[in-house]
Amino acid sequence: MAGEGNGEVKLLGMWASPFVLRVRLALSLKGVRYEYVEEDLRSKSALLLKSNPVHGKVPVLIHNGEPVCESLVILQYIDEAFAGVGPSLLPADPHDRAVARFWASYIDDKLLKASSQASSGKTEEEKAEGKKQAAAAVETLEGALKECSKGKPFFGGDSAGLVDVMLGGLLAWVHAGDAMKGVKTFDPTTTPLLAAWADSFDALEAVEAVMPEVGKLVEFAMATMSHGAAAAAAN
Repeated sequence: MAGEGNGEVKLLGMWASPFVLRVRLALSLKGVRYEYVEEDLRSKSALLLKSNPVHGKVPVLIHNGEPVCESLVILQYIDEAFAGVGPSLLPADPHDRAVARFWASYIDDKLLKASSQASSGKTEEEKAEGKKQAAAAVETLEGALKECSKGKPFFGGDSAGLVDVMLGGLLAWVHAGDAMKGVKTFDPTTTPLLAAWADSFDALEAVEAVMPEVGKLVEFAMATMSHGAAAAAAN
């Protein structure tokens, strides 16, 4: 990948993972050169298991032979380890940094968990509750964007920062889910700031370079659901 280097950088990932996409977005936005290694999660490589022995999951960033795991941790590591390369993901002001970290965590703790429940709940009631909580989380993030952006396009202001990358990693799957369900998660009528944010984020050259195609994600989701249904029928 094009960009500036700072030691040997390798990323173990899986193309459809939103968590891996976060790391690719951060590296692309900062212009860090790295080697990408696609993992088969059904047959994990020895390098992956050695690099992340606790969870055995992607993404794993390996910098000069030292592995770093978990997407949020990796993003903050990238910002610190490559501080002299490209734009910073976190603001300089300590309070603004704390606010960014809060909303970055909120995206996984609230939005992602609720969305997972909405799609994978064991009962229709659980799914309905997950959908309700996800909608509430999106509404809360609309307010957070207004607060953090101060009238600029991104949570990070004039440029995409940590919160943008955290939410941006989910954006391709948001588009895929919208296409499959015929809905608009970031609706211009109800969440105009997030709708405009999504358009601005998608349009960034560094984002376009690594975003997976929505059509491929839809195909992947359909195949996964078909496989899951077949497995359930066989039990």
